[in-house]
Amino acid sequence: MSKSILSNLHFAKGARKRVKRIARGQGSGHGGTATRGHKGEGARAGTHYRPWFEGGQMPLVRRVPKFGFFNPMKKEFQVVNLVSLEKLVAVGKCADGKINPELLYKAGSVSKKSIPVKILGNGELKAKLEVTAHSFSKSAVQKIESAGGKAITISHSTK
Repeated sequence: MSKSILSNLHFAKGARKRVKRIARGQGSGHGGTATRGHKGEGARAGTHYRPWFEGGQMPLVRRVPKFGFFNPMKKEFQVVNLVSLEKLVAVGKCADGKINPELLYKAGSVSKKSIPVKILGNGELKAKLEVTAHSFSKSAVQKIESAGGKAITISHSTK
């Protein structure tokens, strides 16, 4: 490309807008109130409209219908499947055959000490285990007992 062509390059018509130069006198087209309008909060210095303010109309959060239910008494559990217990036995993390929430926390099967543990019956259990937890599913109890173990339920308050 020759220099004469490069020097003639320019943006297409309408591709670039002129900057709105506010408060530069009447000749700018934005003099007087400087695009702030007459009086009101927006015309003052230090104004701050909250992001959810909609100019006095009924706000969106009050216009849309409400649905659902929040249960403040809901009990949250950390779930552990029988497959995970079988893996712990295979790795050798519970040599004495006793599993409790403390051991599950140390092994990394559950992430928090403060939330109760529930054992679910997903998978097969071959080892004879004495499992202590806050809650059990019916299938988990059945599989633990059929393997010759015991399922011991502890109260939620002792966690």
